[in-house]
Amino acid sequence: MKVIGLTGGIGSGKSTVSRLLSIMGIPVYIADTESKRLTESSPVIREKLTERFGADLYAEEKLNKPLLASLIFENEANRLYVNSVIHPVVRADFSRWKTQQTSTVVVIEAAILFETGLADSVDVSVTVAAPEDLRIRRVELREGWTRESIVSRIQSQFPEEEKIRRSDYVIYNDDKQALIPQVEKVVIENPFFR
Repeated sequence: MKVIGLTGGIGSGKSTVSRLLSIMGIPVYIADTESKRLTESSPVIREKLTERFGADLYAEEKLNKPLLASLIFENEANRLYVNSVIHPVVRADFSRWKTQQTSTVVVIEAAILFETGLADSVDVSVTVAAPEDLRIRRVELREGWTRESIVSRIQSQFPEEEKIRRSDYVIYNDDKQALIPQVEKVVIENPFFR
């Protein structure tokens, strides 16, 4: 089984590309969604996070997401710690999920594919790229966040240029180039998938 690692910064359109791949019949594991689920449900994650940040992090058996966000977005040490707790559990969950798939190719969509070292365990890496202004507009429309908060998130992520440099393929979701032919080129015309 071959694994495609799909990444891109906030607002780049990686979720759109994931949906296209799914429509093409390729199973997609969305690491961000699964990490949220696992952060809520995994006893291992809960134990390690409450040990460091206190029992208030899980109020009434629910993760206090605003509290966790405030702890990690302004504090690099906290963010690294949280990632070190969550990402091994997500990797194990992905491995389990992968064994349940019958396809010869699967995708893992992960915003922080390179930052977590997950790229080392995929066969092909693909970055979805878009101009920063377009990314900001997309997130403003989708989430209703302020421009400043979006820029802050973008700056906290790996630079897009570095993701592009490390990737095997780049899909440009810039509203100028057609998206579907680019996705097809990566999947259909790629000898890797034959």
